[in-house]
Amino acid sequence: MIGKLSGRLDWRGSDQVLIDVRGVGYIVHVNDRTLAGLPSVGEAVSLYTDLLVREDLLQLFGFPTMLDKEWHKLLTTVQGVGAKAAMAIMGTLGADGVARALTLGDQRAIQAAPGVGPKLAQRVILELKSKAPGIMAMGANLAVAAEADDSVLEPIVPMAPRKMVAASAAQARAGFTADALSALLNLGYGQGEAAQAVSTIVAEQPEADTAALIRASLKLLAPKAR
Repeated sequence: MIGKLSGRLDWRGSDQVLIDVRGVGYIVHVNDRTLAGLPSVGEAVSLYTDLLVREDLLQLFGFPTMLDKEWHKLLTTVQGVGAKAAMAIMGTLGADGVARALTLGDQRAIQAAPGVGPKLAQRVILELKSKAPGIMAMGANLAVAAEADDSVLEPIVPMAPRKMVAASAAQARAGFTADALSALLNLGYGQGEAAQAVSTIVAEQPEADTAALIRASLKLLAPKAR
């Protein structure tokens, strides 16, 4: 499986690009949003990829982030949504837009993608609304990981085993809470209402992970959906 390509951009088409990786050229299909964000021909480029395998066809689809790739893969699990339709939806809405449309049940937003009719848009909403928090949690975790890579490590202070377990659990809960809050803010909720919803769920479900917190908070915020 080819999960990522890094090389030189050799050619740009209307919906695909050619990436030279150490002398081997790969044709990668991209959506409008991804294409617009790519560098000029001859410059370095890196894309996460998903390989579509058929009896008579091998196609690579490229994405600027791992989160975009995961949303694309989730969209293709819906019957009737092939790679082309999923790329159209991602190209129209982007990762945040897809997350917002699914969680708020915005069928019109999904239908705005070229080639996606009302019946298919409705099916996407119905089948993926409950699965969206899982991908949103993944996105929050990826953002935290990226921030951690840029942070300065502090000296490690020895700690007693029991205190280590308690501290680890507390850190995990704090991480879940922060990630859930970040996901809600990305959906357009205000800081105050998002924080209140998450804190309410944390009090009711202290063992909930990020995805569970997001799912429960969205239910709590549902009457306030825009």
